[in-house]
Amino acid sequence: MSAAGTRTPSWAPRPAAAGRTGRLLLAAFGAAAAADLGSLLAGWHLGHVLAKPLLMPLLVAYVITRGAPRLLVAALLFGWGGDLALLFDAEPAFLIGMGSFALGHVCYLVLFGKRSLFGRGATNPALGGAYALALVGTVALLWPDLPAGLRIPVAGYSLLLTAMAYRSSALGRAAGAGGALFLLSDTLIATGVAEWPQLPRPDFWIMATYLAAQYLLATGAITREQAYGREVIQD
Repeated sequence: MSAAGTRTPSWAPRPAAAGRTGRLLLAAFGAAAAADLGSLLAGWHLGHVLAKPLLMPLLVAYVITRGAPRLLVAALLFGWGGDLALLFDAEPAFLIGMGSFALGHVCYLVLFGKRSLFGRGATNPALGGAYALALVGTVALLWPDLPAGLRIPVAGYSLLLTAMAYRSSALGRAAGAGGALFLLSDTLIATGVAEWPQLPRPDFWIMATYLAAQYLLATGAITREQAYGREVIQD
């Protein structure tokens, strides 16, 4: 592969401007995340409704300044669609949100499989076995308590999410941690749907793990791509 194959995407700003803009956007994302999590801790629903829709667009804008590939941008935007849908409590909104997140996971899986990101990374079969056991055990335990109409969709989504979490580990520790946190966040949602006992302020823990997951997945993917790009140029 030539060095031209690792060029920064055409929509990304120039490096100097990107650095300044990126820092501002990352600070804005952090502020919106703090506002959202603080609202959840305080039980202020309006604050959550106002802050949550800002989160993924700010993260998308930030990763674009870092030269994010289109699949990463698409994954985060599908996450945004899921975020908006889950602001509503109705079951159709839950299914729409789950579908949007599922499309995001497909984007992540395709992204992780590209050689330009994968480099020399490899997944650990033992980790894959652990994820498989966690998937089977979690779905088996949740199944009797899930609404009948959600059992198959939740099981299918769980399979896709677990595959994404496992594959993310090939990009390094940051992305691998992001995949694991995404799995944890959505498992917390599923236990709520199954009406299992919850931690105090369950929405806080769901959003805290979710935001950390998306940030780590995004930055881990970009870091791996940039590192591989440098290897190609040196070769």
